[in-house]
Amino acid sequence: VMGCAQTGTGKTAAFCIPMLDYMAKKESTSRKVIRGLILTPTRELAIQIGENLEAYSKHLPINYTVIFGGVSQHKQVEIIQKGVDILVATPGRLLDLIAQGYIKLYDVDFFVLDEADRMLDMGFINDVQKILRIIPEQRQNLFFSATMAPEILSLAGRILLDPVRVEVTPVSSTAEKIQQSVYFVDRTNKQSLLADVLNNHSAEQVLIFGKMKHACDRIAKALNRKGITADSLHGDKSQNARERALGNFKSKEIRCLVATDIAARGIDIEGMELVINFDLPNVPETYVHRIGRTGRAGRSGEAISFCDYEEKAFL
Repeated sequence: VMGCAQTGTGKTAAFCIPMLDYMAKKESTSRKVIRGLILTPTRELAIQIGENLEAYSKHLPINYTVIFGGVSQHKQVEIIQKGVDILVATPGRLLDLIAQGYIKLYDVDFFVLDEADRMLDMGFINDVQKILRIIPEQRQNLFFSATMAPEILSLAGRILLDPVRVEVTPVSSTAEKIQQSVYFVDRTNKQSLLADVLNNHSAEQVLIFGKMKHACDRIAKALNRKGITADSLHGDKSQNARERALGNFKSKEIRCLVATDIAARGIDIEGMELVINFDLPNVPETYVHRIGRTGRAGRSGEAISFCDYEEKAFL
């Protein structure tokens, strides 16, 4: 199956629920083996899929675990050794634990690529191909994403066997209920404009996207100095710091989260009203994913972009 639908429309439920239903009905062996493998590009997304699985499988005799790098493998290995039905993983940690002999994928019935376009680009494709060589040939492949560039579609077509393609809305389209606007502003004035927008907006939670890791730190510090509570989220932070920042944002202990594109995909914060592109992305698909953090599950939302002279081409 190749599934394409706008951000916030329930793609995670679309692959988790049928998989759980199938596993619950089909008798498994007494020993627990990995029957479902879900690959995802970021730790944050892996954790979130785990949270969804927890809710969906609450009354089922099915267990799962989530593995990713950046933290000690000890606890992850301990859970895997007890046996799990579904494994949610980022590719690096998965291959690492396979190489150490802790994970066997001989019984996989379902292979899911979440954010499939990202998983099949240059950053991950080699890892994905290594995993494809390990899992059984007889399996169901399920690829899901909100955006799908033509070259990625053609690559997916070579992995999938005669796939059913399900498209809920045109590929790479934004949700209609998101109100989009742009401010043309000199780079030197972006910080002042950001504070001004936040002070005049009622949104309780605001996700702000920056281009560089150090720039996100700088923006968050500047906001705190102006009395607007903020933290940053990017790949250079430890896993604990990343989880703490996201947790504080979800619980509304801080109003703003300033993030790189690791927060552009899959992160689901219920009722978030406003996304601000402090820096415009140079890839249209990234814009679609970023602003899709608001206007989820049929709600309305707002996306504001700051555009300086050099970013006009991106716009």
